[in-house]
Amino acid sequence: MRTRRTCVRRFALGLRAAKGLGLAARLLAAGARLLAAGALLLASGARAGEPPVVNVYNWADYIGRDTLAAFEKETGIRVNYDTYESSEIVEAKLLTGATGYDVVVHGGQYSARLIPIGVFRALDKSRLSSWQYLDPAVLRILEHYDPGNVYAAPYMWGSTGFAYDADLVKARIPDAPVESGAMLFDPAVLAKLADCGVSFLDSPTDVIPMALVYLGHDANSTDPEQLLAAEKLLAAVRPYVKYFSSTRLLNDLPNHEVCVAMSWSGEYALARERAAEAGVEVNLAYSVPREGSVFWFDGIFIPADAPHPENAHRFIDFLLRPKVIAAITNETRYANAVPASRPFLLPEIFADPAIYPTPEIVKLLQLTHTLPPKTERLRTRAFARVKAGL
Repeated sequence: MRTRRTCVRRFALGLRAAKGLGLAARLLAAGARLLAAGALLLASGARAGEPPVVNVYNWADYIGRDTLAAFEKETGIRVNYDTYESSEIVEAKLLTGATGYDVVVHGGQYSARLIPIGVFRALDKSRLSSWQYLDPAVLRILEHYDPGNVYAAPYMWGSTGFAYDADLVKARIPDAPVESGAMLFDPAVLAKLADCGVSFLDSPTDVIPMALVYLGHDANSTDPEQLLAAEKLLAAVRPYVKYFSSTRLLNDLPNHEVCVAMSWSGEYALARERAAEAGVEVNLAYSVPREGSVFWFDGIFIPADAPHPENAHRFIDFLLRPKVIAAITNETRYANAVPASRPFLLPEIFADPAIYPTPEIVKLLQLTHTLPPKTERLRTRAFARVKAGL
């Protein structure tokens, strides 16, 4: 916008200084040419005007090991890359504004309440040639959060369940209900596992909905009595929960620090991969409870005040290429939304139902929605009380 304002100012000053209609006419024509040139620069996205940098904010351990270097080599654009560990952190930053980030990966559920208040910039799909590769089924699901798929490009998706060390669990409970949410929500079961360690995700939008589903309720229930029942369920098992964290399980499962961990699907697979790389023998498995659970979809967004929106589009377009996104899935162990990437996936990844769930597992999963602020506060406060052991 700076180019266009400069053109208008120069034209106005020239017109005031003009003496006679002939000179004014010449200035008017010159001003029109300047405005046209400014408009042309704006229409082209002023790519040449952006410094070669893009600032990215993403979950920890959520990118390929060579992704950023490959993008920098191809484009000459330097990537400043920051990570976060909870959705609440990134949401608080986005609401404050002026983050300086050009690309932010954020959960679809959270983004639904940020889109209407102008936090994100609409994607220019004419700059996203890789959009053609996206799975229409995933785009339809994302429309629950982003009607018309205006602001979000799909990134990764998966389920929420629990990972467990099969050997440690079997040693304590030979007939452990490893296909049931009882592994997380039955005090009698957790009491026998407490010595080997049980962890929960530090995420109220996963923990509370999972507890509701285990009790036979809708994951998005706003019924105060049902929310209270979920809180009581969690309070009953709280004495046996070692900690709440969304990242520690990646190291603690392979190191035998915990034997059961509420987990996102990819975290279990990544923990297993890290154990193998370190030469640690651990028999890890993952379950979606037969009572049901939730699944989630993350999107790639451009903040409304992004300083380098053109570079942001180039970065997003790069991520959505089949070979690029396949390498990210191979690294992170999360399913992506690009079917054309499957020939480039490691065979064991695409065959793992924890990463790419079967239709039978998908039927057990509910999509969580954005709740009204008053109800969201009830859920958040209930979770805080459970964590504090109140």
